Order: sequence, then C-alpha cells, then structure tokens
Amino acid sequence: MAQKIIIDTDPGQDDAVAILLALASPEIEVLGVVAVAGNVPLALTEVNARKIVELAGRTDVPVFAGCDRPLARPLVTAEHVHGKTGLDGIDLPAPGLPLQAQHGVEFIIEALRREAAGSVTLVPIGPLTNIAEAFRRAPDIIGRVKRIVLMGGAYFEVGNITPAAEFNIYVDPEAASEVFASGVPIVMMPLDVTHRALTSRDWVEAMRALPGRCGPAVASWTDFFERYDREKYGSSGAPLHDPCTIAWLIRPELFQGREINVEIETEGRFTTGMTVADWWRVSGRAPNALFIRDLDRDGMFALLTERLARLP
Repeated sequence: MAQKIIIDTDPGQDDAVAILLALASPEIEVLGVVAVAGNVPLALTEVNARKIVELAGRTDVPVFAGCDRPLARPLVTAEHVHGKTGLDGIDLPAPGLPLQAQHGVEFIIEALRREAAGSVTLVPIGPLTNIAEAFRRAPDIIGRVKRIVLMGGAYFEVGNITPAAEFNIYVDPEAASEVFASGVPIVMMPLDVTHRALTSRDWVEAMRALPGRCGPAVASWTDFFERYDREKYGSSGAPLHDPCTIAWLIRPELFQGREINVEIETEGRFTTGMTVADWWRVSGRAPNALFIRDLDRDGMFALLTERLARLP
C-alpha cells in the first residue's frame, strides 16, 4: 500500500530532487504538490513546481499555489543560493501543466478531510506557512494527519541563514512554532543530518550519464548549487537537504535519531528562528519530534540513483 503524501515546497534545486524521488517511487502516492513562498517568491515557486512535475512525466499530479508570505513577517528569500529563478542550472520550458485554481491551503484541508484519518503524511520542505495556515483554518484536520516529515532546523550545525537559524524555519518561525506545538507526530530532517547527505562528483556524473532528461537536469541543478555550498562550507559536494525527507519515508532504516522536545524561538534578538532541540533531554519538556541526526549516506545515494534512473 503506497504512502499518501502531500509535498509542500518552495523549489529550489534540492526540493526538485526530493519531488523527483517521490514521483519515481512506487511506495509513495503524491496526492498533490503545494507551492509556498520561500527560496524565491510564490510566483516563481509555483512555476518551478509545475516544471518539475512535468519533467518527471507526472502531469497526473496536481500543483497548487499556497501562501505568498509568512504568517507575521515580511518574506525573506534566497536567490543568492538558488539563483534568480529559484531553479537555476538548466533552462526548463514553461510548463504546460496548469496551476490548479484552488488555493493550496484549501487543498490540504480538503485532502485531509477526504482521505481516511491517519493516512496522509505532510512533507514540508520549505517554510511551514501553508501547514500552519491549514491548521489555523481547520483545526479538525490536525488529528487526521498521519505525520509530518519536514526538512528544517538545526541544532549542532546551528544556522545557515543566520548564525542561529536554518532558512526554512527562519522565514516563518511563527508557523514553525504552531506546527511543532500541534501534537502531530513530527520527523525532522535538520542540517545536522542533511549536511551528511553530500553529493560526490562521481554521483553527479552518473546522473548526467542517465539516458533520460531527469538525470541530466539533476546534474545541472547540483552543479549550480554545489558552487555556492563548496564556497560556504569548504566541502567537496553539496548537501541534498530536502530529499532526506522522501528517503526516510521509503527507507527509514537509513536514518538514526531520537525523540526529543524541539521549541522554536520567535522572539530572540540574535536567535529568531532557532530550533531549540533538547537533545540531552534536560528541559523536562515532552518530546514532540523525532530529530534525525545521522544517515547512511551511501545507502541514500544508492536509493536516489536507482529511483531517478526510472524517470523519463
């Protein structure tokens, strides 16, 4: 029985790889892809989401546009990482796949009410605005969510947009705070684990050599954001943050973490958007997330290679 998921995303080159991995995997049924403002504004993220779904040859998967700004703050974007389109690296044609007329938040609400309770997993790989807004508008759906598997936050690796905060959480800390307080089971892929999911030159070239169109696209995207990450971190490759969420759904045994309490800082002078992770369980606060800290990097990239090779 395939796991039903909704991907909430602000693509983003690594978002694109996560979406492709999900669409290539029979264990996963993607009910829809919902765009949110984050890496770039919503007008670009919704187009990018449609381009990626179309690239995968999966025009049966509907794409929606969600919130165009955080709940309570001005939007912060990351063109310096992802390029002016958010998906620089390869020129993809304008998508023929139409944007759904329904608002993405309404789609999330409707899908959770329609599907059996406890059968839908939410996979947010951008800011958590749409998820928080859906929970605000329809509190009845909160108990119907199977789990949330998200990419965001950090503790030991601290921040990548400020010294203390990871980008997805920093963009909308109020939304993150509400989602982490919702009571829904959360699996969290922080920088602590995603920074171990480093691409290698061999892997990128293997992608480039795939016969279809998706492999070379992945190679081009990786080439683009590797330049930024190599400069910043001094690492040999670039971290594939967002695909960790989908890889966990398919092969959770590749990952290790622990159930801990995670609080979101919304008021800090220097620490707004920080995910305060009680790894050592010193706060006495109840666990609200499975905080993933380690992965079998080679196993994850073997999975990526095998799945992406199935795409057109």
